[in-house]
Amino acid sequence: MNKNCILPFALLLTFAVGSAGAQDGVTQVLRQVEENNPALKSAVYDASSQKLANRAENNLENPSLSYSHLWDSDDKDITVGELVISQGFDFPSLYATRGKVNRLRASALDAQAEATRQDILLQAKELCMDIIRLKRTQSVLDERLGNAESLAKLYATRLSTGDANALEVNKVNLELLNVRTESRTNRTALDAALDQLAALNGGLPVDASALTDYPSAPLPSQSFEDICDELLAADPSLRALQGEQLAAEKQISVSRQGWLPRLELGYRRNTETRHPLNGVVVGFSFPLFENRGKVKLAKAQSLGASLRRDDARLKAASYLAQCYDEARNLYASIEEYRQTLSSQQDLALLRRALDGGEISMIEYFVEVSVVYQSQTNLLQLECQYQKAMARLYRSRL
Repeated sequence: MNKNCILPFALLLTFAVGSAGAQDGVTQVLRQVEENNPALKSAVYDASSQKLANRAENNLENPSLSYSHLWDSDDKDITVGELVISQGFDFPSLYATRGKVNRLRASALDAQAEATRQDILLQAKELCMDIIRLKRTQSVLDERLGNAESLAKLYATRLSTGDANALEVNKVNLELLNVRTESRTNRTALDAALDQLAALNGGLPVDASALTDYPSAPLPSQSFEDICDELLAADPSLRALQGEQLAAEKQISVSRQGWLPRLELGYRRNTETRHPLNGVVVGFSFPLFENRGKVKLAKAQSLGASLRRDDARLKAASYLAQCYDEARNLYASIEEYRQTLSSQQDLALLRRALDGGEISMIEYFVEVSVVYQSQTNLLQLECQYQKAMARLYRSRL
């Protein structure tokens, strides 16, 4: 294939069919970020610590030990000693119910940590898409820069021999200046994207040499209605809210059981007589005031959690619909660009026509600018499509 064709072969490859190396390259970067990202590690430890804190709330209260030593006010030799060891606890069924609440909360915390993980990996994947686009754009700009430099040398020679005028030379030099500026700007953006990716990787540099082609991201063959429920069911943010709602609902049962009496069992030893007395201590505490209003509070919290879950599900469905529609529209635009660019003339033909005097310098730059701008637009559309698909399938990261 002619290396000077309008769209290099690499750019003509179907964006929906990425190479295995591209897939592995992006996957490798994401695994590095997953291993090194401090925010992700923090989310895991936060979830673990909160689960421990929830379990600690269901512990038995501390046992108590007391000793009384009494003496007769008239006869100091007469003393009485009393030792009491006791353990208070809630009604046994209450511990089992609170344990169920804690398990539901633990599931919600795990889902929240997973949602944080997917958000971070999505940021990293979008940066990978930007890096691939910027690399491809740099290749186009390098080609343009080489072409502009060769034209600048040619027309400088022609000007000295009288075969070109100053207007044409100025036009060539202006094109060279513009391309150099675009090239520097693109390299700056590429360096910035690499720095951002390194920040997500815990400050460690990422080997982005494998980020040259987009991973496979075929357009969904099903309608949005067919995949919406599946995507929503896999969304960890929604699973977290569902877990919180179930835990809040179970908390109503905990609050109702709060009216059950608290129990106390213990051992008592009294030395009032010559022979010590040993016995059992049994006590009850009735929550006449402590549990007042807690059932209503639990019901209100359960209703609030249910409404938050429903609202989040509606917003998530709307967001997925936007990503789905965006991906389909971008796919259609990319296909149109690819079909149009594949039927365009060879850049080498335009250069030969310019050198042979068949077209003017102005006509040449108009044609070339349109071609290069179309290439840049295609690269931008491909990147946007990959990002839309990454957002659509975020739950699969």
